[in-house]
Amino acid sequence: MKKVLPLLIILLTAALIWVGFFWNPSEQGHAISQGSHNLPKGGDFNLKTADGPINLKSFQGKVLLIYFGYTWCPDVCPTNLAMMAGALGQLKDNEKDKVQGLFVSVDPQRDTVERLKEYTAFFHETIIGATTDAKSINEVATRYGSIYRKVQQDSATDYVVDHSSETYVVNPDGELVERLPHGASPEQILTSVRKLL
Repeated sequence: MKKVLPLLIILLTAALIWVGFFWNPSEQGHAISQGSHNLPKGGDFNLKTADGPINLKSFQGKVLLIYFGYTWCPDVCPTNLAMMAGALGQLKDNEKDKVQGLFVSVDPQRDTVERLKEYTAFFHETIIGATTDAKSINEVATRYGSIYRKVQQDSATDYVVDHSSETYVVNPDGELVERLPHGASPEQILTSVRKLL
């Protein structure tokens, strides 16, 4: 485990450098889903973190950015968490306490709460990493419209988890109000967040 973590950090650093220098999404290809008519119901959850249990009420009064993924994800999760971190890093002082990033692991078999805390801190010190048992994760993911499946493979990681890659925006009243597509830029995320502050 201790040998794998430095390699993971190197890979994540390389991915962040690539994103920073070479990735330039077109606005047309990344339309933001808006309106409540096509949104899943969202709702409460009970998750575990390295600092104790959390639920939706833990973030009452804050805009919550939820992303479902896993720490062994090779590229999709690092890209989206980097974009989220970029948005969080641009918040003004009077906004910082009103916004929370949450990374929910859909791989509880490998992602311990300790590993999640270390992983999310690599992107931004305020992003919380959380998980729980497989059945409960599936229920929460389904309510938020996130889909995933384990895919066995003959490699060092044994399996990967294919998953959707939207970021879910929850307003200060705990209501799911928007889904941001994969790779939504920090500016797009900030626009969504600031509409709710």
